[in-house]
Amino acid sequence: MQNSIFSVDVEDWFHILDIPGAPTLAEWDRLPSRVEKNFIRLLDLFSEYRVQVTCFVLGWVGERFPHLVKEAVARGHEIASHGYAHRLVYEQSREEFFADVHKARLLLEDVAGAPVAGYRAPGFSTTDETPWFFEVLAEAGYQYDSSLFPAHRSHGGIPQGRRDPYRVNGDGILELPITVADFMGRGMCFFGGGYLRFFPYWLICKKAKEVVAEGRPVVFYIHPREIDPGHPRLPMKSTRAFKSYVNLAGTEAKLRSILRDFPVTTFQQVINSNPKLEKSHVVA
Repeated sequence: MQNSIFSVDVEDWFHILDIPGAPTLAEWDRLPSRVEKNFIRLLDLFSEYRVQVTCFVLGWVGERFPHLVKEAVARGHEIASHGYAHRLVYEQSREEFFADVHKARLLLEDVAGAPVAGYRAPGFSTTDETPWFFEVLAEAGYQYDSSLFPAHRSHGGIPQGRRDPYRVNGDGILELPITVADFMGRGMCFFGGGYLRFFPYWLICKKAKEVVAEGRPVVFYIHPREIDPGHPRLPMKSTRAFKSYVNLAGTEAKLRSILRDFPVTTFQQVINSNPKLEKSHVVA
C-alpha cells in the first residue's frame, strides 16, 4: 500500500472558527491552555508507532510554546504553517492574508531552525471568493498547500475542485487537497476532525482503501484537543456543538488504528517520493 499522509493542526481547544462569542486573539492569553499536554501526548503516540507526521503549527502557538515546535523537530516531524491568528481566509483581504501567513512562516522557521514549506488554512477556507490565495502563498514563500476541500462544507469548500495532488497553473504552488471519497452520490471527507470522530472506523478504513486504490494519498488530520475529552467547551448552537465535540472519547482508539493499519508519513516525504510531482526548492 502506498504511503498516505498524517497531519496535525496544532492549535488549542478555544481555536474553533465561526461561532458567536468565540474568544478573540486578545483574549487567548487569558484562557487555560491545554495544547502542550495534548500535543506531547500525540508526539508520544507517533513515537510509539514509529511514524513521522506533518505538524501545521498555528503561529500563535509556536510563539508561546516554542519548545513544542523544537520537540516535534527533534522527533523527526515536519513543521508546516497554520497561519498566525487562525482567521478564515475569505474574511481577510489579500494584504491581511499575506501579513498573517508571512509572519507565521518566518516565526516558525526561526523556532524550528528549518525551512517551512507547507501551509494549511484554518477551516480549509480557501474558496472561489479568494482567487488570489495561491499567488499570495507563493509570494509569502510557501511551496505547497493542503487547504483545498473539494466538497461542500459549512465554511470553505470548493465542490468542483480537483481531488488529486496538482501544481497550480502548471508551475506554481503544489496543492495536496483534503481527501474526499464518494458516498451516496456526493464527495465526503472521512479522514479528519469531526468526520473522523463521527464515522465508524470500518467505514473510514474502507473509504481510505478506495482512495489508495485510485492512486491518491489519503490525507489524515487531527487536532490536539480531539484526544482530550475533558477539555473546556465553548458555548455554541447544538448542531455545531455536536460537530465539535462528538465522540471525543473514541478519537485515540481510531488514531491508533490508523497508525497500525496505514503506512503514513509527512507531506514532504510523499512529495519527494512521487516522481509525478515536480520537486522545487524551498524559498528562504
